[in-house]
Amino acid sequence: MPSRMLAPGIVAVGLLLVPWAAPARGAEGPRVRAWLSDLITRIDAVDRAGARPRSGRRAGTVVVHVEIAADGSLQRIEIERSSGVPDLDRRALRAVQGAVQGKAAGLVQGAGPLAPPPAALLGGAGVADLSVPVDLGR
Repeated sequence: MPSRMLAPGIVAVGLLLVPWAAPARGAEGPRVRAWLSDLITRIDAVDRAGARPRSGRRAGTVVVHVEIAADGSLQRIEIERSSGVPDLDRRALRAVQGAVQGKAAGLVQGAGPLAPPPAALLGGAGVADLSVPVDLGR
């Protein structure tokens, strides 16, 4: 599959999250894609807001496991697969947490907490259970 740079640092995130929208039917599909796209944009914005000059930054991919309640609140966040670099792992956690909790305020359109996830993403417990690959510094 050819990759396309959507924004710096989020190529892998954008490509890997799209399949989760596949089970959604009808009008839910576009809502799921829009919500995931907003999450990805916010993760990138939060990371870039805390960016230092590129010369000293490391690159790598961290898979962050996040659970988001039906009301949009962050229920749980943890490293699912480490990059092997503790600083990158912490950076990915901060970016995802900031994106969900609205710490991207002023950096993305519609600043504030992330909107509640669409019903199609909610599991039986009423929580969106996502594994988010965060590609940092590439």
